[in-house]
Amino acid sequence: MLPAKFQDWFAARGWQPRAHQLALLDHAQKDESVLLVAPTGGGKTLAGFLPSLVELEGFDKLAASRPGQKRARRSGLHTLYISPLKALAVDVARNLTLPIEEMQLAITVETRTGDTSAARRQRQRHLPPDILLTTPEQLSLLLAHPRAPKMFESLRTVVLDELHALYNSKRGDLLALGLARLASLAPRHRRVGLSATVKDPVPLQRFLMPQGESHALSELVVAKGGAKPQIEISASDSYVPWAGHLARHAMADVMAAIRSAKTALVFVNTRSQAERTFQELWAINDDNLPIALHHGSLALEQRRKVEAAMAKGSLRAVVCTSTLDLGIDWGAVDKVICIGAPKGAARLVQRIGRANHRLDEPSAAVLVPANRFEVLECTAARDAVLAGELDGERLKTGGLDVLAQHVLGTACAAPFLPRALFEEVRKAAPYAHLTVKDFDAVVDFVATGGYALRAYDRYARLRPTEDGKLRLAHPRLAQEYRLNAGVIVEDPMVEIRLQAKGRPAGAGGRKLGELEEYFVEQLSVGDTFVFAGEVLRFEGLRETGAFVTRTRDPEAHIPSYNGGKFPLSTFLAERVREMVSAPESWQKLPEPVQEWLKIQEWRSVIPMPGQLLVESFPRGNRHYLVCYPFEGRLAHQTLGMLLTRRLERAYFHPLGFVANEYALAVWAARDMGAANMEALFDQDMLGDDLDSWLAESNLYKRTFRNCAIIAGLIQRRFPGKEKSGRQVTFSSDLIYDVLREHEADHVLLRATYQDAGSGLLDVARLGDMLARVKKRIVTRRLERVSPLAVPALLEISREMVAGEVDEAILRENEDALIRDAMRVD
Repeated sequence: MLPAKFQDWFAARGWQPRAHQLALLDHAQKDESVLLVAPTGGGKTLAGFLPSLVELEGFDKLAASRPGQKRARRSGLHTLYISPLKALAVDVARNLTLPIEEMQLAITVETRTGDTSAARRQRQRHLPPDILLTTPEQLSLLLAHPRAPKMFESLRTVVLDELHALYNSKRGDLLALGLARLASLAPRHRRVGLSATVKDPVPLQRFLMPQGESHALSELVVAKGGAKPQIEISASDSYVPWAGHLARHAMADVMAAIRSAKTALVFVNTRSQAERTFQELWAINDDNLPIALHHGSLALEQRRKVEAAMAKGSLRAVVCTSTLDLGIDWGAVDKVICIGAPKGAARLVQRIGRANHRLDEPSAAVLVPANRFEVLECTAARDAVLAGELDGERLKTGGLDVLAQHVLGTACAAPFLPRALFEEVRKAAPYAHLTVKDFDAVVDFVATGGYALRAYDRYARLRPTEDGKLRLAHPRLAQEYRLNAGVIVEDPMVEIRLQAKGRPAGAGGRKLGELEEYFVEQLSVGDTFVFAGEVLRFEGLRETGAFVTRTRDPEAHIPSYNGGKFPLSTFLAERVREMVSAPESWQKLPEPVQEWLKIQEWRSVIPMPGQLLVESFPRGNRHYLVCYPFEGRLAHQTLGMLLTRRLERAYFHPLGFVANEYALAVWAARDMGAANMEALFDQDMLGDDLDSWLAESNLYKRTFRNCAIIAGLIQRRFPGKEKSGRQVTFSSDLIYDVLREHEADHVLLRATYQDAGSGLLDVARLGDMLARVKKRIVTRRLERVSPLAVPALLEISREMVAGEVDEAILRENEDALIRDAMRVD
């Protein structure tokens, strides 16, 4: 099955082809699409490319006996590789080049990302390589070009890497629509999905196949599992913080773990955490170990520099975010350190797999919980991973805003027949159940803006032709599409430029990266902040960016970033609830955490799985209500907003609330313990209460803005200019108000409501929780704060509700609060 040249190459490296690599060859020879599920280090990427390399090598042999055959093959694209990360595509290109060169295969490989030069992108359309490595967004742009049919006519294979990270997201919707288009342009191509271990592979198998009445599934190959990882939890028996997310108390232990490793990846969950952690480690780096920083806001040159240094093995540690979660292969990494809770067992497996990156050797990982609840979460995640149990995901349906973008992209390539496009779109798994009514509404929106906006020429983007097709209303729309395509909506960014001291602001400077516009606008000249691993002084804002100089200031601000915070997975939340409810499992926890739970059990109650504990108690001149759903911060914030509306109507005068991943605390002027808890937490809050809150919610308006940008109703970028964040928000708020008043069932409002179910508001998960605890609410009216309530009351993050919040409530003395909670009298 494997040609001699390839067998010799494996033998020369001391390798044997793995069973799953040969299985993918077998499926390729049968012309079958297939999903490979394999743990990190199992050679997934090579398995995905091996059939293409063998087939292309076979073409070369045929060409040797048939003059002209080789030239014909070279004129077309054979294999398209799609990765969720630009860095991963670059890394794969580097690793793929090695076997091609060593076997002296006449195969060309190129990457195409947002960083590829315009000249190369132009050349790739006319003379594509044999293998092109790209991203979902770049695929959409390629398909929206008039030359797309010519470019893809010879396509034989599509390889989808890290499919588990893509399929159930808006980027997955975009990719699925692209695959449906490819099925029309290159009907003979087959697909290979590469995925880390997942709980249920069926949705991924369905994603790979054109859908129809039979709900087709691809073939499935599951590789044998590798060695179990070695996971250590760094939590002291003498001190565990009550709240916070930075784990500053453990930095000495983290540095010791770095010293004991050859190379370590230090994962954190947000970019601001990355900046702070890097500063903390650098301050105690007495040995001057080479430690770097890597996150998505840093300049591309800086990230590539760090990645190159990692590939060479010249760094001892990199503090990073999810930018390095996925399968970049750095063999020198032998330890992964995760600061903060992982939020999901599957994410923990992904991160742990960065260490060793070899199937037969155990990966070493250290989990560093930042607070007591995170000790529970880290323990639950470790136990789940060692037991081979992973998170499941709620499957989403395809977004109508993404479909609108695809419809416009299709028109950019050529006029289209709406009914033919409908049939094509339904082949994409996320849109398999799309109705004609919804599709027609999307097409009408793209063509006219919809009923409420059709009077405005600016929203007329499609025109009918005499033969019943729809075409672009103006050629400039194609250019606007190319500038705004994609479904990752980031806040407007400002370049941060480092200049020499003493020079006037704006006088040149090296780009360090980008920060959110809203953060930069709050700075005054002389303010200091931490970015790119350095303490910087703000010198001024000019059209070309924000200019800074180096300085020293231990009190420098850490920029706040929107997005980037992972929600606690439903699966992991359930395991934490089970652990808390089982005193026999507490023995494996650090002594301070055991004591915390034991006093909670004595003072109040430990809820059983399926129950919702609601505590009420006075403190100072306020009354508190604290509940413990364990459903994640997003769902808790929505619950807090809805509860405070109900409490206000019942004249309890709520003043504010705080929400974390595990609990929600509301404070009010009156004792809320007298409320009817079953009625207060009834599911009907997701009816009129939710609708009336959504009408005025800034979070909901932000969700609408994102949908409007994705659907192309609002452009962020125009040729030669870009809208500011304030301009985009002003435009979207005006349109939102018009649509709510005149067309409440508009496509974008429906897309926004759909997003609210699982996005910033997590309404769907909140609904599941309210159904689960119906008639299972356990209430306790206490004389003072309980141990379990302390972390919630110490949370800095809070949402405002009607009335002024007394800041002193959140700033009460921490020691006094803990002392009251842990007293056993």
